[in-house]
Amino acid sequence: MSEYRVEKRRAEAELTLSTGAQVRGAFFLAESSAAHAGPELVGDLVNSESGFFPFALAMDDNLATVIFNRAHVVMISLPPSAIEAQLDAAYGLAVRRRVTILLSTGVEVSGTVAIYRPPGHDRLSDYAHTLEAFRYLETADHTVIINSSHIVQLMESAE
Repeated sequence: MSEYRVEKRRAEAELTLSTGAQVRGAFFLAESSAAHAGPELVGDLVNSESGFFPFALAMDDNLATVIFNRAHVVMISLPPSAIEAQLDAAYGLAVRRRVTILLSTGVEVSGTVAIYRPPGHDRLSDYAHTLEAFRYLETADHTVIINSSHIVQLMESAE
């Protein structure tokens, strides 16, 4: 094994692509994050840079590593046990808004977003203007990460 090899762990997910296709597999994540204490999260990886990322697909009883372009990933569905959105140190202080999001694929998803903005700047329009490309949405049964470039409409919905 090379001394330059970095050990990675796998995090299962399902990608929804701009073609409408859905693929199941796993991200390769580092054991530690440069952005915060603890391991790298899927959200960290997809927000870290633009371009491509590796993803493990199960194909015919084998694993194949493919490379996906972030720009064409519409949504990432995490397993129900994943609580990535809740691991942010400010999660307990964030304002939460119930929303419905229309994606470029025509799919609507509903859930709750956490808005990490100072009081008075915590409206849904303030959330829409944040720079983060991929954003967490907590649905009734799991967490998804949505590519903001594929958000067509963002609407606050009734509790």
